[in-house]
Amino acid sequence: QVRLVESGGGLVQAGGSLRVSCAASGPTSTSINYLRGWFRQAPGKEREFVAAIRWITLSTTYADSVKGRFTISRDNAKNTVYLQMNGLKPEDTAVYFCAAGVIRRATWRDPLNYDYWGQGTQVTVSS
Repeated sequence: QVRLVESGGGLVQAGGSLRVSCAASGPTSTSINYLRGWFRQAPGKEREFVAAIRWITLSTTYADSVKGRFTISRDNAKNTVYLQMNGLKPEDTAVYFCAAGVIRRATWRDPLNYDYWGQGTQVTVSS
């Protein structure tokens, strides 16, 4: 059973930076299509895709709303994925969830690619 644990959320002022982490434990996929991603959910809104990284190739993709401000990366030895968030805006306030899975849909943004989810970490950006 794969377990994902997020950390690093908190309160930051608009324009500030924050890095959230997601550590995985349990069996790790060796598939070339192994994906790790970040989603977020703001109060009263649906969960939305933020970023994803293909573990083997290091290919990445981002939501348009965060492109140029957020960077996803991973540490293979620690089985951990990071989301560096710069230039934060109040509209980035949400619970951030990490996820793990394999590519099986046309777009990595599709939640159906992901089999495992963390419990989430709160990120709050004050204006």
